[in-house]
Amino acid sequence: MAFEEYDKYEQSELVQKWLRENGMSIVVGIAIGLVGIFGWQQWRNHQAKQEGDAAQLYQQAQIATASGKPDTAAQLTDRLMKDYAKSPFAVFAVSDRARQQVQAGQLDKAEASLEWAESHAAAPELKSLTLLRIAQVELARDNGKQALATLDRIPAGSYQGLAQELRGDVLVKLGRSDEARKAYQAALSTLGEEAPQRGALQMKLDDLAVDGKQGA
Repeated sequence: MAFEEYDKYEQSELVQKWLRENGMSIVVGIAIGLVGIFGWQQWRNHQAKQEGDAAQLYQQAQIATASGKPDTAAQLTDRLMKDYAKSPFAVFAVSDRARQQVQAGQLDKAEASLEWAESHAAAPELKSLTLLRIAQVELARDNGKQALATLDRIPAGSYQGLAQELRGDVLVKLGRSDEARKAYQAALSTLGEEAPQRGALQMKLDDLAVDGKQGA
């Protein structure tokens, strides 16, 4: 037998022996890998269906609100909170509810709704926006110190123009004009020259300057 043929024979024997000893492990490994792949795909499909269902419910809630059916909208929002609490559409729906509660003068209920939304908001930007809304409600409830604490929880760089403007509003209400001026100036620095908010911000700064002169 030629060396080449012998080597092939030996290699074949070694491979067969290795397969006999390790074949089951390979089969199990492949099976686990396939289960993992198909399991991941099923999970992805399930998540996509969940988001689709949540989006549909949120759309129905919006239509119900626009159609003057608040009870139906409330039921749909409750269902989103119960069955789809991890979905951003549940956060959107509860935030909409909070806005309606503010309009109705139900500030305590609005704050509770927004606290639920904030605790269930997974996306950092959505959480920051919800914190901003909570601070607005706290200011409306004359709870300026708590509003400042809430604003402190918003990460730097996230909605800083809006956050600094609101901070200025809170500080004005607390009688801390110098700090309010700095907050308004910080908000102004984040806006482009053509930003429509610049006019309102400049008016707030001008009002502080007038109040300062009158108090001098």
